[in-house]
Amino acid sequence: MINGPETSSPALLPMGFVDLLPAEAEAEARGLAEVMDVFSCHGYERVRPPLLEFEGSLLSGAGEALAEQSFRLLDPSSHRMMALRPDMTTQIARIAAVRMQDSPRPLRLSYAGDCVVIGTLGREGQRQISQAGIELIGPDRAEADAEVIALGAEALARLGIANVSFDLSMPVMIWSLIEDSFSGVERDSIIHALDRRDAAAVRDCGGPWAELLLGMMAAVGPAAIALEKLAMLDFPDMLKPHVERLKADVAAILTRLPDARLTVDPVDFRGWRYHTGVCVTVFAMHSREELGRGGRYLAGEEPACGLTLNPHAFLRVAEKPKRRQRCLVPPVMAQKDLSSLHEAGYATIASLGESGEMEQEAHHLRCSHIWKDGKPVVLAR
Repeated sequence: MINGPETSSPALLPMGFVDLLPAEAEAEARGLAEVMDVFSCHGYERVRPPLLEFEGSLLSGAGEALAEQSFRLLDPSSHRMMALRPDMTTQIARIAAVRMQDSPRPLRLSYAGDCVVIGTLGREGQRQISQAGIELIGPDRAEADAEVIALGAEALARLGIANVSFDLSMPVMIWSLIEDSFSGVERDSIIHALDRRDAAAVRDCGGPWAELLLGMMAAVGPAAIALEKLAMLDFPDMLKPHVERLKADVAAILTRLPDARLTVDPVDFRGWRYHTGVCVTVFAMHSREELGRGGRYLAGEEPACGLTLNPHAFLRVAEKPKRRQRCLVPPVMAQKDLSSLHEAGYATIASLGESGEMEQEAHHLRCSHIWKDGKPVVLAR
């Protein structure tokens, strides 16, 4: 039953939407600032696409893959349908192809912002999600893929996140086989079997590709072992370039990150359908949540690769930022004294009460210090 205006609660939010209160919001802002600083230090220039776009542009081309996850609404001015972005990568591709088409390549762009996704029935989860990421547009080389992954690793390390794992996949291999060899009910059956990792069902539904798919299912694990198993399989000509690129990417990543934890899963085909090559999913060893996801795709007609980090997930495993100590100060204070407190890491709270009530006010406002005799003094408890 839907509550009417007279029974609705101001605390009730739509499913999948939450308030971030001061500590959480502050941690998110500071964590995003650290991540974006890493990207900026490596020459990735920040852009900010709009939250809303016309449906015809946002969900065209590679954006068609976003259609099922997009909220739509009618623009009261133009009477055209608009869509809330569920992902920012295709917007970056549009900016590169249209607004920055004359900028020299390779083009390195970064971004951060909120997206809104529908989710799946009964598993809506968080519908408003934050994203922070980078896109490297122009070169189609393993070294470009490795650069993106290396910067993701550096950004997470900046936040104190250790034991990060990069799981590589090549969804285009599975989709190429499925779309070329299966249709109708058979197609649905093999997709379901692969999604469940059901070897018996893959053998029954896989037709002439059953043995190859089973071999790919067995080639899951640490990159070196997985590549050895893949080398023993008889791939059709249309898939051989993808296998070689996967090997080249592993080599390039290990050149940049010799101690990286790399795994390979050749039958993982999750994610957006616009990916055209190697994809990566990022995990921390002590968390079950994805910290990020990315891969190779086409930005218009240009090859591109990117990585999108999930702040809601990585902040749960990042080192907790130290909260600023709060110092109650007089309502009027010399700027040099305020600046010295800020440089020392204090948050200054200006008193709005009488001077005789300062200590009581400081306790009330959760201050740890009070400005007294020209310096911050620990507040007696």
